[in-house]
Amino acid sequence: MKHDDVKDYYGKVLQGSDDLQTNACCTPDDVPAYLREVLGKIHPEVSEKYYGCGLVAPMVLEGMDVLDLGCGSGRDVYALSGLVGAHGSVVGVDMTNEQLAVARRHRAFHAAAFGHGAPNTVFHNGYIEKLGELGLADESFDIIVSNCVINLSPDKPAVLREAFRLLKPGGELYFSDVYADRRVPAALLQDPVLYGECLSGALYWNDFISLAKAAGFADPRLVEDRVLSIENPEIEVKLGDIGFHSATYRLFKLEGLESDCEDYGQRVTYKGTMPNGGAEFVLDKGHVFAAGQEVAVCGNTYRMLAESRFAPYFEFDGDFTTHHGIFAGCGGGMPFDRAAAAGTSCC
Repeated sequence: MKHDDVKDYYGKVLQGSDDLQTNACCTPDDVPAYLREVLGKIHPEVSEKYYGCGLVAPMVLEGMDVLDLGCGSGRDVYALSGLVGAHGSVVGVDMTNEQLAVARRHRAFHAAAFGHGAPNTVFHNGYIEKLGELGLADESFDIIVSNCVINLSPDKPAVLREAFRLLKPGGELYFSDVYADRRVPAALLQDPVLYGECLSGALYWNDFISLAKAAGFADPRLVEDRVLSIENPEIEVKLGDIGFHSATYRLFKLEGLESDCEDYGQRVTYKGTMPNGGAEFVLDKGHVFAAGQEVAVCGNTYRMLAESRFAPYFEFDGDFTTHHGIFAGCGGGMPFDRAAAAGTSCC
């Protein structure tokens, strides 16, 4: 598919979320209370043109510089602008003029809604595979997010390489997208509806892992996932037996992460002091840290916590002096849950 086809689908065919033909671009409604409060301040026109599939608001955002790849009408940009505060900033990039027009005309509205003296948001018209053309400097962002957009890119390796280039050391790409449980036949890429609905452009999850590592993200971490039920008989026939998942990954920019989870006898303790974090902090699907509980971790996990913005909220014990072999409990196989998606609720 070409960029122009995607622009047409999101700029002219879709006039609002009700026009979607599947539930791929659908975010579950179990939103944390603090984030629901922020989303409640988003201008209705912006919210009506939201087509995301997950929540791209990781913890510890105050004062951060954030980039949103494929920002659309700006819902996530504005939600994040409220969370980063007046001393942070959020930059949105999108290639669809109609979407950007909606986003840009509400900058002042959201600055006032969040109590900022001036807008802390900027929107660029451009391609997420060609961020260098926008003059964005190397290592200029703490966090990069994207919500159900990378699957639409015809050059996904370039998107990941650009994200790695733009992140500061210790920063992360935190994004939600649609993945397939096998490689999607090339013929389906030519179907504008399947592609526009974020299905035929979805990566086979294992190919994504390989691409992420090739871009420099050595240890991709799955945060959460859910099965997608297409709920459109005509489209289900076209897709056959292919299964789809919506998943959120976090990819840290940390040089020298190991390809496997290695055991150095290290332990960490979550202090329970993270803003909006409560009694637990979820690093990823396999690492949920309860406040005050010392936990054994592999070397990569230790570094993700110790060399990122999360470090002040943890106590660390150990170093890399002694290697004890592979870290117990790490395994392979498809990372996503296989439970049926019946009854999935989205907002």
